[in-house]
Amino acid sequence: MSGSGLSYGEQGGEAASELAQEVVPTATPSAPAAFGLFSSDTKKNEDLKQMLESSKDSAKLDAMKRIVGMIAKGKNASELFPAVVKNVASKNIEIKKLVYVYLMRYAEEQQDLALLSISTFQRALKDPNQLIRASALRVLSSIRVPIIVPIMMLAIKEASSDLSPYVRKNAAHAIQKLYSLDPEQKEMLIEVIEKLLKDKSTLVAGSVVMAFEEVCPDRIDLIHKNYRKLCNLLVDVEEWGQVVIIHMLTRYARTQFVSPWKDDEVVEEYSENNFYESDEEQKEKDQKVKNTYTMDPDHRLLLRNTKPLLQSRNAAVVMAVAQLYWHLAPKSEAGIVSKSLVRLLHSNREVQYIVLQNIATMSIQRKGMFEPYLKSFYVRSTDPTMIKTLKLEILTNLANEANISTLLREFQTYVKSQDKQFAAATIQAIGRCATNITEVTDTCLNGLVCLLSNRDEIVVAESVVVIKKLLQTQPAHHGEIIKHMAKLLDNITVPVARASILWLIGEYCERVPKIAPDVLRKTAKTFTNEDDLVKLQILNLGAKLYLTNSKQTKLLTQYVLNLGKYDQSYDIRDRTRFIRQLIVPNEKSGALSKYAKKIFLAQKPAPLLESPFKDRDHFQLGTLSHTLNSRATGYLELSDWPKVAPDPSVRNVDVAELAKEWTGILGKTKKEKPTEKFYSESEEDEDESSSTSASESESGSESEKEDKEEGSSDESGGSSSSSEESSDSESDSKESTAKKISRPAAESDSEDIKKKAKGISGKRSPSNSSDTESASSEENSSDSEAESDSKSDSESGKSRNATSSKKEEKTVQDRKAPSKQDVFLLDLDDFCPVTTPVAVPTAAVLSPSLTADLEGLSLSSSSVIDVAAPVSVPTKTHELLHRMSGKGLAAHYHFSRQPGIFGDRMVSVQVTVTNTTDQKIENIHIKEKKLPPGMRMHEFNPIECLEPAGSITVSMGIDFCDSAQMASFQLCTKDDYFNVNIQPPVGELLLPVTMSEKDFKKEQGMLTGMNETSATIAVAPQNSTRLVIIEKVVKAANLGVVPSGQDNIHRFAAKTVHSGSLMLVTVELKESSTAQLIINTEKTVIGSVLLRELKPVLSQG
Repeated sequence: MSGSGLSYGEQGGEAASELAQEVVPTATPSAPAAFGLFSSDTKKNEDLKQMLESSKDSAKLDAMKRIVGMIAKGKNASELFPAVVKNVASKNIEIKKLVYVYLMRYAEEQQDLALLSISTFQRALKDPNQLIRASALRVLSSIRVPIIVPIMMLAIKEASSDLSPYVRKNAAHAIQKLYSLDPEQKEMLIEVIEKLLKDKSTLVAGSVVMAFEEVCPDRIDLIHKNYRKLCNLLVDVEEWGQVVIIHMLTRYARTQFVSPWKDDEVVEEYSENNFYESDEEQKEKDQKVKNTYTMDPDHRLLLRNTKPLLQSRNAAVVMAVAQLYWHLAPKSEAGIVSKSLVRLLHSNREVQYIVLQNIATMSIQRKGMFEPYLKSFYVRSTDPTMIKTLKLEILTNLANEANISTLLREFQTYVKSQDKQFAAATIQAIGRCATNITEVTDTCLNGLVCLLSNRDEIVVAESVVVIKKLLQTQPAHHGEIIKHMAKLLDNITVPVARASILWLIGEYCERVPKIAPDVLRKTAKTFTNEDDLVKLQILNLGAKLYLTNSKQTKLLTQYVLNLGKYDQSYDIRDRTRFIRQLIVPNEKSGALSKYAKKIFLAQKPAPLLESPFKDRDHFQLGTLSHTLNSRATGYLELSDWPKVAPDPSVRNVDVAELAKEWTGILGKTKKEKPTEKFYSESEEDEDESSSTSASESESGSESEKEDKEEGSSDESGGSSSSSEESSDSESDSKESTAKKISRPAAESDSEDIKKKAKGISGKRSPSNSSDTESASSEENSSDSEAESDSKSDSESGKSRNATSSKKEEKTVQDRKAPSKQDVFLLDLDDFCPVTTPVAVPTAAVLSPSLTADLEGLSLSSSSVIDVAAPVSVPTKTHELLHRMSGKGLAAHYHFSRQPGIFGDRMVSVQVTVTNTTDQKIENIHIKEKKLPPGMRMHEFNPIECLEPAGSITVSMGIDFCDSAQMASFQLCTKDDYFNVNIQPPVGELLLPVTMSEKDFKKEQGMLTGMNETSATIAVAPQNSTRLVIIEKVVKAANLGVVPSGQDNIHRFAAKTVHSGSLMLVTVELKESSTAQLIINTEKTVIGSVLLRELKPVLSQG
């Protein structure tokens, strides 16, 4: 029986529908007469009532199954309430479950009858079965009568301390119901919420955060101590709980952390100005830039722990993570959500609609995120209109010079669509492309003019309206189009189109002086039959012609004004009176009539063809308010980033408090101490960007002992309860020993030991995996993911300088390590408060195998981050400027694959400038850079003079931001300038690294799933030997060769120049001259492009 109770408890609130599926088939055989075609409802319900009053439990159970089946089908079973409620005290547990399912549904409707059984519900709150306790609480909270509020409050308090997480979950649900019934209970409910927020069960987390959002969303002080725990529990919480927690943490993060977006602006400004500054100023500013922004480790923890949820099967979870990255992540990292959002476009149309709306908003500000997935937004004939329109909106947002020709071809097909609303929207999209991309304005205009001869009136009308808007931008060049449109006036009947043509002719009547009066003559004849919109434009046309060409049009205008004077529409009559007084002067005319020409023929600003999603970004993505573009009830605004981050120490959990909590469960807290000391020291020595280091920097005047206590409290806040177990103790000792061994060595060495130590501690007992992870994984992840860009750059620089100089000293330290271990462990105990003394045998802490592990660990620690010299330097050059285009000045460039001499994130480019003329060319320099957002360029020094037939090679640096976008700029001489651009092959955006095969496999295992791209290729026979494969691959891409123990598998490794993300390439030779090419990287876009570039390299002879 208990087993069935537990399974039901896991099902939660879906009990009714689950049971319905189980019991519906039994309904017909049990009472065939009751469900007969002509039987009345009364008779049927009488039958059920008799069964419920039966003395046999089997009859009652059968009746309850049928009743729950009725509820699941949507039938009304409320009149059975008295008969059902009698069985609430049944001793049969199965009947009791079904009675509570029924009462949950109808307790609110039949409150008086439910109150009669309230004592039974109270007794059931003490029932030994967790399901009965939870169900009783749910029924009690469904009786919405103010008189039982105190009873509900007491029940919720007791349930919040229940041993069963399922009952505590239901207590959290009841909090919301009680709050809506009696808001005055808010303070008492907040106390219960505060208690439940400390709960470590993943079953409770989502429900209590939902209660928090309903009752007191502004009390973020309740979240501080639970922030890290919620981040680490997130991956194990049920899906809808994940959505609620992610939205709450998004709001929390916007109040607690500084903006990660400022850094880009500061760096860009620095890179442009530093050429003109002295060395001292540069150093000063360089220091300022480095200190500008370092991501809070708690901020990074949230981003890191939500990232795996992008692979969730639940669309709402993926959407929640996407909005979190959009609102919280650095702009360079937000792109990882693109692939997951595009994946959701294969869902049903409702999900597509919401996802596309959010993509439309994102694509306005950051086109680069979705440009690689352009084809995913192509419209299908089976798409409903709402989806077609949104896809069209996104395609228009993503349009640029590179892809506009493809998009215009696609749009031409859409215009022919049978869906007229969609065809009209396509024409609007063509108009927007024409205004945004000046190179195709004429092409678009010509295409729209061709559409004017279309048979479909709606297409013609929309074309006219769009042409009118386009012509306003440059009317002087398009007199012929205006004439063409005037000729079409006789055939077009759609009022909006006729009105647009008349407005155009009136506005530019001086450019078509012969046609305009004739158009007025024709429209005057049909004035009485026209639509009101057209009549207003006829009046405007008459007024403008009267002011510019009164000889020809005076009588015509007066005739039109007389027709308008007696029109049925008061709008037309009012406009007529207004125009007559303004343009026909008489004694009654006011002072305005002398300014009539300025009023009617004033220069009007060209209309802005903007996306309807332009202003939606002030709403949080993924919310109802964003979808409706209107503030919905209950919407909580995202606050602006604080200028100065609040104190991060508020998220530190008190050691004593944690020890008190854990003593009852584990009884072994002393084993945590080596880890605490280890982290505290590592943060002092290496300036790790963790919350501990932040608090230490603020209280530098305190004693060393206080510092270490503060560090230990921080680490306890982030570590899991599983870290108290024996296996954990061993791994913690390893970490501590590793720290002591490598302390005299360079920072890079200790950094890598921490990485290895993290790998060892990752093998811990999984008994408490649902609780928060160890602080090791919180604070010390790989540079590609867990640390800010500026920090990873500086650390990689240190590691290169330190590794060679400290290697010998480090080896000596390794050998001495075991003898010092005991002393260090004793030292650690002095700095930590002891709550539960436990004898720890020294022999158990340090085993011979551990010593061997540590020796191997420290000797091979620096392999992953070591940047190697390029294996091959390509000789291929690319043309930058042809001598014909450059008036005798020719320029070529190639990628030298040298480490960034201008900055760690910059790719070195060597430009060879040649003078092919017979005269000197002076002052060759770079000017007017047109770089995509985030991209930076270090110019070469100006070349003062280049002799005839002379050639010179100069170096420059470009930070391509890990993208293959072009860097456009002007190459100038004294007299001329030439627009040029440099586009890097993806293989040149990498730096080769060296690592062992073991490390390669470990890193590859962490970059699977969406981070893996592969293809099977046919390998040319002459390319199947190891040397040839290595030669061809390293020539095509700047990769380092990883030693391989198998002849048929070749491995290469690199990291991206900008972000330092690992790029792992594997070529595995198969039978029959085929090979599998696998690329593992976080930068999935670069990975897929590199895959495309390497395929022909290996397949061609």
